[in-house]
Amino acid sequence: MLWKLLVEYVRPHRKLLAAVVVFQLAQSIASLYLPTLNADIIDEGVAKANIGYILSLGGVMLAITLLQIVCAVIAVYFAAKAAMGVGRDLRGAIFKRVGEFSEQEVTRFGAPSLITRSTNDVQQVQTLVLMSATMLVTAPMLSVGGVIMAVRQDAQLSWLIAVAVPVLLIAVGLITVRMVPLFKKMQKRIDTVNRVLREQLTGIRVVRAFVREDIETERFARANEDVTDTALRAGRLMALAFPLVMLVLNVSSVAVIWFGSFRIQDGSMQVGTLIAFLSYLLQILMSVMMATFMAVMIPRAAVSGDRIGEVLRTESSVRPPLHPVSTTAGQDGRRRGELEMRDVGFAYPGADQPVLTGISFTARAGQTTAIIGSTGAGKTTLVNLMPRLFDATEGSVRMDGVDVRELRPDLLWGHIGLVPQRPFLFSGTVRSNLLYGKPDATEDELWTALEIAQARDFVERMEERLDAPISQGGTNVSGGQRQRLAIARALVKRPELYIFDDSFSSLDTGTDARLRQALKRSTAGATLVIIAQRVSSIVDADQILVLDDGRIVGRGTHRELLETSETYREIVSSQLAAEETV
Repeated sequence: MLWKLLVEYVRPHRKLLAAVVVFQLAQSIASLYLPTLNADIIDEGVAKANIGYILSLGGVMLAITLLQIVCAVIAVYFAAKAAMGVGRDLRGAIFKRVGEFSEQEVTRFGAPSLITRSTNDVQQVQTLVLMSATMLVTAPMLSVGGVIMAVRQDAQLSWLIAVAVPVLLIAVGLITVRMVPLFKKMQKRIDTVNRVLREQLTGIRVVRAFVREDIETERFARANEDVTDTALRAGRLMALAFPLVMLVLNVSSVAVIWFGSFRIQDGSMQVGTLIAFLSYLLQILMSVMMATFMAVMIPRAAVSGDRIGEVLRTESSVRPPLHPVSTTAGQDGRRRGELEMRDVGFAYPGADQPVLTGISFTARAGQTTAIIGSTGAGKTTLVNLMPRLFDATEGSVRMDGVDVRELRPDLLWGHIGLVPQRPFLFSGTVRSNLLYGKPDATEDELWTALEIAQARDFVERMEERLDAPISQGGTNVSGGQRQRLAIARALVKRPELYIFDDSFSSLDTGTDARLRQALKRSTAGATLVIIAQRVSSIVDADQILVLDDGRIVGRGTHRELLETSETYREIVSSQLAAEETV
């Protein structure tokens, strides 16, 4: 998978990489030419005391060295730019793909793993691209060119190269084979560390409330120790590779000097030739050492590439239609926002029993449809089907008579203002969060939405009002304030369909009542769907659906259900005083 990934994401940067190849080629040619010039200086200049020859040839060597340095700097610059571009494109591709996922795929991968794949895994591939670009030409050029030049200097000593290089390759190969499973284990354990850390940070209040700091510290220490242990084992193998390279390099150098000295003694070889041969041998072994760097990095990058590829290959279970419907407006050109479910059923993959079965109802424009039921009845799953966060496994969900699976996704989401059960605010300001659904909203529209959501009073008390800072997740405001800001965000959008998923649970009864009255006035003509736990939040609804074990077991107004639905009466009796049920 790594090679397919590299081919696809390196292609846009091929011009930069072509420039790298050109400059690396020039650098390699210079490196191969310098030992020969050095040999000429020693054999022709020093031996014959020819100062002019030494100076002229030395000047040429200095110029070539300067050219070599310039080429190396430019090559590394272009290689780094290409590698950073590949990393940027990969992160963008992962983000785009994850943005297309339904909740099913996000849950399957897990948020910590997706974060690791878009950061740590991308960094491994990015580093491989950088190292490959800087060594792709240099290593083979120096190794092949070095062999040719060494044989030209003295063919009889070339057997040393034939011994040293295979020994080095075998040693490095054995180490690399053992490193691959360690790198696979390491990436999984990094996922675990991220997951544990994320849980502890987001659940810090729960941890402290239950006095579990010591237990959580121990849990993180175990996950951290697992990563450290795997990293140490991989590090030991990696550390072993370089002494082996140096051992072979030094033994080979000693062997060249040892056997070369005999050839110099019998007059069949000159000192300059021996030094040049030794330089070429070192270049060959250094190129093998560069290949060692690559051999060490490739296994980990391959593991990371597979993990990235797994995300990019995963198709969302909620797929856009091939021939999307681009409008749901009626003959009068208006969109009603009418929501209809026809015999809808839903089952999670691998589940023995469906979560929802035979759900049929219509939420009409200008009316409020409430859904109530015990915990685990399937209310949240039902909510997720409305904006098509999941696709129904049976039946159909329709918006203004059109199956949501046939609607253009942005058109569908443009219809809907969703306030989730656990409202989430983004880091920024009150203003930036309210503008999330309608970027061109005026300040008057923002204050109107805040007033309807019963949030104007506390926002006005903030020192910077609309520009007051909001931390990630809205952790610097209370739960009730967070809910009211989320409601105001939906109101700013002015959609045709409002979905409130237990969005009043953190509000006191007085605020809840005022909010419902304000909503009734401001959303006249829109469709309201309210999922609630408290009966007091839905007593005025035009239609109440009672959900139990994934089925609708009651339907009607509050008074009608008190007469016809035993399940509803049980819910009411558990919440309201006897006089409120009359």
